[in-house]
Amino acid sequence: MAAQQQVQKNTLYVGGLAEEVNEAILHAAFIPFGDIKDVKTPLDQATQKHRSFGFVTFLEREDAAAAMDNMDGAELYGRVLTVNYALPEKIKGGEQGWAAQPIWADADTWFERQQQEEEMQRMQAENKAAMQAAEELHRKKMAEEREGEKEDEAHVKDDPMARAEAEVLKQNNS
Repeated sequence: MAAQQQVQKNTLYVGGLAEEVNEAILHAAFIPFGDIKDVKTPLDQATQKHRSFGFVTFLEREDAAAAMDNMDGAELYGRVLTVNYALPEKIKGGEQGWAAQPIWADADTWFERQQQEEEMQRMQAENKAAMQAAEELHRKKMAEEREGEKEDEAHVKDDPMARAEAEVLKQNNS
């Protein structure tokens, strides 16, 4: 099955129709298997002829299954038929392409996506500000530590006792 689409168990796709086949002939070919709810042969807009396929919808799933088992590979008007469960009609428009749906049909999902995107941007801005604040704090702390080290070195140079302690520490570490 294509792209995880749900099959319609009581609607059959019938492919490979001859040009002479119309909805009445298709109905007559499939009626032996059970009560038919609907028969459609989509037309080509340019030629106003069917596009070599149609759909037969049965009232009962079991009837559709029997028709598929018996008619797949059967011959009608000299052409071999392909009969499968039909996939749901792909709606074109908005999120999925063009046509059968009004343009506002996916407005709710659009607004939801916009809100999610705005929330994501707000969170990213907050994170960026927090990171900059943390980096600034780190820089200040490092500068203060460097200042403290310089003060310690200056203190050691001025204090003879501290200088002597520093010398002893250097000798012990070596």
